[in-house]
Amino acid sequence: MNKNEIQGSRDENASLKRAIGLPWLILYGLGVTIGAGIYVLVGETAGRAGIYAPSSFLVAAIVMAFSAASFAEFSGRVPQSAGEAVFVAEGFRNKYLSAATGYAIILAGIIAAAAISLGCAGYVSLLIDLPQPVIITCIVCCMGLIAGWGIKESITIAGFLTVVEVLGLVAIIGAGFQQNPALIQEIPKVLPISADASAFASIIGATLIAFFAFVGFDDVVNIVEETIDPSRVMPWAIGITLAIVTVLYFFISLIAVNTLGLEELAASRAPVGLLFERLTGISPISIALIAIAATLNGIVIQFIMASRVMYGLGKKGLLPVLLSKVSSRTRTPVNATIIVTTLSLLLALFVPLDRLAELTSQIILAVFLLVNISLVIVKWRGDNPPDNIFIVPLAIPVIGAISCFMLLIFPLTL
Repeated sequence: MNKNEIQGSRDENASLKRAIGLPWLILYGLGVTIGAGIYVLVGETAGRAGIYAPSSFLVAAIVMAFSAASFAEFSGRVPQSAGEAVFVAEGFRNKYLSAATGYAIILAGIIAAAAISLGCAGYVSLLIDLPQPVIITCIVCCMGLIAGWGIKESITIAGFLTVVEVLGLVAIIGAGFQQNPALIQEIPKVLPISADASAFASIIGATLIAFFAFVGFDDVVNIVEETIDPSRVMPWAIGITLAIVTVLYFFISLIAVNTLGLEELAASRAPVGLLFERLTGISPISIALIAIAATLNGIVIQFIMASRVMYGLGKKGLLPVLLSKVSSRTRTPVNATIIVTTLSLLLALFVPLDRLAELTSQIILAVFLLVNISLVIVKWRGDNPPDNIFIVPLAIPVIGAISCFMLLIFPLTL
């Protein structure tokens, strides 16, 4: 047997490596969720919801919470890559609907990575004077190489970038409370306790934008085959990730609407940078560097997620088997990573940012709707779950499905 045949045999038998524990899984979830969302979208959310922008983030978090619980249970019932597609298959028992779900998740990941790449390029262009297409191409290709390098190496780099981006948000929150110690007393003003119907409508209208900032917590289920003790670890990772992100987003938006004028906030292309400069007096270049770290992190993690879903669907014969090949050298699905990187680059070069963000949210909401319905079917059917996994009441996926459906169709009624 020659060298190429030996290498091919090794690739055939290679499998994903279980190397991720709870701390790294939480960092992964925070990295992919925070990504570019809050660094770019807090201004857009304020432009639609005004002083009630923090409420839009809360509504998005509530919608996410019910779906997060459904994902946590399914991660124990069916601990496989291509999570959403497998979850839908478990309930509907229809391989075509399962395949469609997987394709939607891959598409959402590719589109989200393209959107984040555009946001990242905007920050990089503040520091480096190069044509935008050149910056975008360098960013996407470099992040694709990192995603294909190895799961532990990818997550380690992503974990470092996550710590940087979270510290940036924490610094802003700290500066906000230092400048205005009575900020907690402003919370009732951003909650529409006695507001009129138009205020509620503006909040819901902005929630679809805010929702994009939460997209990603669910991606942790797609590295379940690389997670140590997933039935115990995965529910904790999902819950902790969503809780931390919700607190950060609410307070960042609370500080933003109380520190900056709403028109100024909505018009800014770098609202968090503007907020940082206003609160600290420090040049926004420093926060731009943190924003670059956040966006780079979001890109590489979206690449990891989408390539793992491709890998999972390839294993099931729902995509070409070539995409299920795992490199014996890197122990990652290199072919799938190359495809994901290429498609993201094309979208980033030719599709506007706002359209990419909106489309991502719509696709994810549709997928969450199917996952929640699938869990309802599984529970209604009386399928026995494995021992010692996280279980939610039937009401949770029912409410999750209804909330996703309402948020999906509400913009169509405006």
